[in-house]
Amino acid sequence: MDFPKAVESIWAPWRVEYFSIDRSRDFLTEAAQTKDDAGHLVVARRKNTFLIMNRFHYAVGHMMAVPYRKVADIANLTTEEQLELWELAAHAQKLLRKVVNAQGFNIGLNIGKCGGAGVADHLHLHIVPRWEGDSNFMPVIADVRVMPEALESLYAKLVAAGV
Repeated sequence: MDFPKAVESIWAPWRVEYFSIDRSRDFLTEAAQTKDDAGHLVVARRKNTFLIMNRFHYAVGHMMAVPYRKVADIANLTTEEQLELWELAAHAQKLLRKVVNAQGFNIGLNIGKCGGAGVADHLHLHIVPRWEGDSNFMPVIADVRVMPEALESLYAKLVAAGV
């Protein structure tokens, strides 16, 4: 394809951080144990689980419901953890409809490394907001996702909406 010079290089500075993170760090366990929810983008907490924004999201507002315990498979979750994960998924949907006007959602788990899990030993339920027409040439041609709002700004709105 022949794109004009202005379109050949697309700058997506928020993605740079992803390539320099320490992959040996267990960011989900850190978020589970932190007192600094804002610093770890934890939006809500329950007795056995918490809701966190995905720092390296697929769509603006992408969140994850996570058990505090490090569990790799659904079969190893307690009944309480299972119920809270789904309750947090419903809570995330409500927040995202209110804050970013989400029209639909992709919700699911990536189990195991070959299943696409970025953190294979600590499962997490993805809640990804969607909008009609949100798939465009950016992810298809340029392998870039456009973030229409700053992560910290959206975090503040989600936390405020959850009160």
